[in-house]
Amino acid sequence: MKNLKFIVAPPSRRFWWRGLLLFVFLLSGCGRIQTEGGFYYVYKVLDGDTIILTNARNVRYIGIDAPESRKRIRGEWVYDPEPFAVEAYNLNRRLVEGKKVRLEFDKEITDRYDRWLAYVFVDGKMANEELLRYGYARVYTFAPNTKYLDRLIAAEKEARDNKTGLWFSE
Repeated sequence: MKNLKFIVAPPSRRFWWRGLLLFVFLLSGCGRIQTEGGFYYVYKVLDGDTIILTNARNVRYIGIDAPESRKRIRGEWVYDPEPFAVEAYNLNRRLVEGKKVRLEFDKEITDRYDRWLAYVFVDGKMANEELLRYGYARVYTFAPNTKYLDRLIAAEKEARDNKTGLWFSE
């Protein structure tokens, strides 16, 4: 039985390479929480202000609120679109679905549902701002995520002045 300890190496020696791999992983930055944004591909658009990336992360657009297409009734999601929900969804699809986008985070990275909160840029435009400009969303900002508040307010004002989308009947 004494020879058994020479046959089975202690865990610290046997699996030293796992520690090395973990060290390299953390050193490369792959283990840290994403805080600076970056480029991603959009897998699917959920609605006017939420997308799913190819890395399976849900992203909620910062600073806007688009009309909802579903609502929860007795614990189930039911398709019951608010006015302009379909238009907001369709515009968001045209803007970002299947495309490479750049995400820019603000002070808070995630919300209570663990969705990333981001400004979404595609083809030189901010999708958040475009949805406001077409009148398919309202400004909906909470501190401390207010980096582009002036731009978002200006885009909503443009839609209101032009009586576009949600502001058609005002």
